[in-house]
Amino acid sequence: MSPDGLALIGELGLDALQRSGWEVDAIGGLTLGADPIAYAISYASASTAKPLRAFTVRKEAKSHGMGKLIEGPFRAGDRVAVIEDVITTGGSALRAVDAVTSAGGSVLGVLALVDREEGGREALEARVPRVISLVRAGEILPLIPA
Repeated sequence: MSPDGLALIGELGLDALQRSGWEVDAIGGLTLGADPIAYAISYASASTAKPLRAFTVRKEAKSHGMGKLIEGPFRAGDRVAVIEDVITTGGSALRAVDAVTSAGGSVLGVLALVDREEGGREALEARVPRVISLVRAGEILPLIPA
């Protein structure tokens, strides 16, 4: 959540989405891990021809007020990229996929910051058209001193 990290991840995430060919209207995922990433990408998209709206998926619907599970400018009919910080089992992203589809959105794929390469990608690929990660654990681990 540092300014430098948000600036870097916002630009890298936006670039990955643009290269994916997905025609995305909105981005978001399960709070809290996806939130800063989705917001950074949304902010990076502000000066583009098609800014992306960011939203948050709650872990549970609010018990008061509107009782919403999705907060932010998400709209039924939106084409969505679900955002994930780290793919391990894929469970968090799948909860977000379920929330988006239940609310009338169409999930085009999942964009993750890191794929830990522990089977989560395969679980996601069984449910969504495509999964993109900015980096895989195997690419990071050799760089960490023992």
